[in-house]
Amino acid sequence: MTDERPKNHPSGAPWRNFYGRFKAKGLRDSQQAYLDEDLAALSPGAVGWEENPDRIPIDLPGLFGDKPVWLEVGFGGGEHMVHQAAQNRDVGIIGCEPFINGVAMLLGKLRKAEVDNVAVHPGDARDMFDVLPDESISKAFLLYPDPWPKKRHHRRRFVTPEHLEPLHRVLKPGAEFRVATDIPDYVRQTLEEVPRAGFEWLAEGPEDWRKPWGDWISTRYEQKALREGRTPHYLTFRRI
Repeated sequence: MTDERPKNHPSGAPWRNFYGRFKAKGLRDSQQAYLDEDLAALSPGAVGWEENPDRIPIDLPGLFGDKPVWLEVGFGGGEHMVHQAAQNRDVGIIGCEPFINGVAMLLGKLRKAEVDNVAVHPGDARDMFDVLPDESISKAFLLYPDPWPKKRHHRRRFVTPEHLEPLHRVLKPGAEFRVATDIPDYVRQTLEEVPRAGFEWLAEGPEDWRKPWGDWISTRYEQKALREGRTPHYLTFRRI
C-alpha cells in the first residue's frame, strides 16, 4: 500500500505554495540596517517550522502582558500598523509580511514613531496561525491584499478556507475582522467566503462599506487605487 498523504518539507512543514514576492529591488543601506539591528528584537517568538517543528504556541502574555492582541495580515509598507500601534498603546499588534522590502519600511517607521507594542513576523501568515493560541486575537486586519485578478488565480486569495478557517480559530468570539479592497471581484469573493467561515457582515447600509473606519489612515495602496480611479470598499465582519 502506498502512502498518498501529501509529502512534507524536511522540517516537517506542510508544503504550502507561496505566491508573491519575497524581495524586489535592492534595499537601501539604511533599510538593511533596520533589518540587521531591529528585526530580531521584534520577533513574536518561534514561528517558523525549522525553529518550532512541534508548533508550540507562542507566549502572547510574555510579549504583551495582559494587553489585547491585534493581528495585521500583510502590512505592506507598515503605515496602518504603525498608526494603530501609536494610537492604541494599550494593545499589542502582530504584523505578518513576507515581502522583506515592506518589512524594512515598517521598521523605519517604527523607529520614528517610537512605539514598543508591536511584534513582526517577516513571513507567511499561515505559519503564524499555526502557533497562535485558540481565541487569542481581539481584532484582525486584511488591507488591500494581493487581488490575483485572473479567475484561475482566485484560489490564491486570502479569502479562501485555507486562510479563513485558521483565522476564525485564533480570533476571540465577537472579534472584529476588517477587510479593505478596491477590487470589486475581491469584494464579491469576500462576501461569499468570509460568512461561510463563521463570520457575520456588520453592514446595515451602503455607507458602512463606502466610508472608511473612524480610525483609518489611508495607505500607499489606497492612494494608488484612488489615482487610478478605483473605489475602496471597507468591509467589517464579526467572528461568530
